[in-house]
Amino acid sequence: MQARASNRTIAEKDVDSVLHPYTNLKRHPEVGPLVITRGQGVKVFDESGKDYIEGLAGLWCTSLGWGEERLVEAAARQMRQLPFYHLFSHKTHDVGVELCARLLEMAPVPMSKVFLAGSGSEANDTAIKLIHYRSNALGLPNKKKIIARDKAYHGVTVATASLTGLVNNQRSFDLPIPGVLRAGCPHHYRFAKENESEEDFSTRLAEELETLILAEGPETVAAFFAEPVMGAGGVIVPPAGYFPKIQAVLDRHDVLLVVDEVICGFGRTGNMFGTETFDIRPDMMTLAKGLSSGYAPISALMVNERVYAPVAEESGRIGVFGHGYTYGGHPVSAAVAVETLNIYAERDILSHVRRVGPVLQDGLRAFRDHPLVGEVRGIGLIGALELVADKRSRAPFPPELTVGARVVAKAQNKGVILRAMGDAVAFAPPLVISEAEITELLRRFGAALDEAHGELGRE
Repeated sequence: MQARASNRTIAEKDVDSVLHPYTNLKRHPEVGPLVITRGQGVKVFDESGKDYIEGLAGLWCTSLGWGEERLVEAAARQMRQLPFYHLFSHKTHDVGVELCARLLEMAPVPMSKVFLAGSGSEANDTAIKLIHYRSNALGLPNKKKIIARDKAYHGVTVATASLTGLVNNQRSFDLPIPGVLRAGCPHHYRFAKENESEEDFSTRLAEELETLILAEGPETVAAFFAEPVMGAGGVIVPPAGYFPKIQAVLDRHDVLLVVDEVICGFGRTGNMFGTETFDIRPDMMTLAKGLSSGYAPISALMVNERVYAPVAEESGRIGVFGHGYTYGGHPVSAAVAVETLNIYAERDILSHVRRVGPVLQDGLRAFRDHPLVGEVRGIGLIGALELVADKRSRAPFPPELTVGARVVAKAQNKGVILRAMGDAVAFAPPLVISEAEITELLRRFGAALDEAHGELGRE
């Protein structure tokens, strides 16, 4: 038995042993995995040596690409010096303190404290708990409802998946939990009325938000969650004037704004934070992914004094702030994050994104006339193509055709890894990608798109 087991391929062992996230588990034994064995720059390589341009930076996260030795060395140094310690019970470590201080210095709006965790889901879940804790501290036990938007993505814990506005993150999980309200998705292409401008669409969404808050009772609504650019919901860029109009409504009704910067943070939109790109004034910000370039699991929640002060008072009354994760602020992850921030600054990554971002955006816009493409959207080094059955009416393809997944599979065959979210194909390559590499990525994708078009025509 042991000899037979040792002769199995990685793919065979995978099928026998791994429960895969975001995967059709029933089909996985038939489809099998793509086995990635190494990465260098913006490319990863499978076990046969074939290269793939990673057009989604892994999971929107590997901003500095693969093979960044400075991050490897930072982790190794920290492993030798202090491989683990925690931040519980008045204890700390130097690298965790340095990271929190650096993040507060970088914050686009005044923030008071930083809570470290291991993932974006944990950071957003912590934000939910702090919202409840704060309302109790202020003597507002009914002010607990949280608003999130259709097509939002804020994580997959029980609470954060309830905020996430994607049906497959809730179906058969008995979600959402009570206390989550749903606001409209700011996707002008899909949800604007006929001849409604972006500004008018934003005004209507703000009015609908205010109607929702008033109907529920402002004394019951505590917070509003939003991504600057909605990522897993389809790379939805907010329409003109959207966030200032939404912010005005929230301010009128004393509703906290939590900005989920997990994807947009650390340069993706051309500024360090999407908050800056879209003129947002959050009370809380969640960070992950680009915080360590994906080299180590880490996330952060930044809160302003309006949030922190009552939370601190309540913990004094109770005797402890009873929340935390074993690996929150893990020193190895913190060391990698600090070095990642150093690299962003020293190499002026923002200037690079601003220089090459238009190459990606112009290249994507060149697909506008393709028969399968309904909308092109994006900013900086994040974008998407929405595939439609009819360009004039914007009618989508029947779901059973899985056109987005089909295009992405063909792109993978041609050596570029992307992600389909329904029939929207997302692009978010490492921030270090060159103009020549963007051109090659788009060339490979274009060949896949043409092949899919021909196949659909024959069908």
